[in-house]
Amino acid sequence: MFSFVTGVPISEYVRRRRLTLAAFELQDSNVKIIELALKYGYDSPNSFTRAFQNLHGVTPSLARDKGVQLKAYPCISFHISIKGDVEMKYRIEEKEAFSVFGIDTVVSAIDGKCYRQIPEFWLKSVNDGTMESIFRAAGSVSEATIKGEVYGNSEMLLNAALYGHNSEDGTFRYLICQNIPASGVSDGFVKLSVPDLTWAVFPTDEVNEEQITEQTQTIWRRIYSEWFPTSGYEHADALEFEMYNPIGDGKFTAEIWIPVVKK
Repeated sequence: MFSFVTGVPISEYVRRRRLTLAAFELQDSNVKIIELALKYGYDSPNSFTRAFQNLHGVTPSLARDKGVQLKAYPCISFHISIKGDVEMKYRIEEKEAFSVFGIDTVVSAIDGKCYRQIPEFWLKSVNDGTMESIFRAAGSVSEATIKGEVYGNSEMLLNAALYGHNSEDGTFRYLICQNIPASGVSDGFVKLSVPDLTWAVFPTDEVNEEQITEQTQTIWRRIYSEWFPTSGYEHADALEFEMYNPIGDGKFTAEIWIPVVKK
């Protein structure tokens, strides 16, 4: 959640803040470098010196000199901006356990990279035939399939699961998936089980294919920056989903499913 909102992993934010405060202390006091190293969580003066130089471009010893250029990262503060003319649609649902399968990749929430990487992953999966193989394995595709387009009778066109969030580097895994059929699927796919959960569901408007990506990305940003802080819910430690539904005439709707628990 922190990475989505700020564009930086929480571990990197903490590192920057510690080294910012260390630089202030070096210029404002005669504190020993070994004392600063221990105070700000480093095992030795050497590891502290390396980290300090990587961030500021100078060693801690040189940072004491007047006129040396240093970097300061201020505290992050969060402000909620609420506008009465921009509503946010959602509903709360209970859903029994289920399992999904598909193919995944690693993407990054840092600086919004995921908003570019995910559409690229979808396009690659369409072009190399992976998308069609998922539908065939799910038993939800007809012989009307043609390269680049998949037509079936599935409830949702295709789903995507987000999981494996890494707070150290801001990455997570993104799985293009379908529900596992009763007959099962081969070992060539990633398989995930989802327990009974409560979900907050956020729908998009009815839009065309070009607009659906932009709408879902906008909703993702608003969920973390606007909805969670005021909802009375917090994120449950489980998968998140995007569900896409074709409604004909080149139009789509999508839903973002977030696992939640009451605070």
